[in-house]
Amino acid sequence: MRKAFAQFTHVAADTLVKVAAAGLVAMTLIVGWQVFGRYVLNSSPSWSEQAALTLMIWYVSLAAAAGVREGFHIRIVALENTLQPRPRRAMRICADLVVAACGLAMAIWGGELVIRTWEHTIPSLGLPRGLAYAGLPIAGVLIVVFALERMFEEADGDQVEDEEDPRWS
Repeated sequence: MRKAFAQFTHVAADTLVKVAAAGLVAMTLIVGWQVFGRYVLNSSPSWSEQAALTLMIWYVSLAAAAGVREGFHIRIVALENTLQPRPRRAMRICADLVVAACGLAMAIWGGELVIRTWEHTIPSLGLPRGLAYAGLPIAGVLIVVFALERMFEEADGDQVEDEEDPRWS
């Protein structure tokens, strides 16, 4: 059961990274179109800035959630690496607990932001402002799930690996 859940969360994190990458590409194209319109056509599209900002909120939030699952967030491990395995495990569990608490806060207050701004319309897009912020509570819930998964794996004594970028090794 736990292996199936871990496989599911791994696929979910990979999907989040791909969706975030697509959002980044789309935002880049939109900003490029805005610059082209402004300097070549002397008429920049009115919707481009708000569309780019909305995409950025979404893709940054989703990539942050995936970063928790895959362990590719920046962290300083100098103290952690000096400890024996048992205190190191306790330190990692505490860190995952803090990350889960931050995800919970993001889910709660991000959800409140969505609710409070849903009735407002983004004029240039014609979409509810709350839709622009909906990525925050979604990512918050995913951060909680991913952090708890890492915490339980660590508590069970599993070797929880972080994604290593070979350029830093």
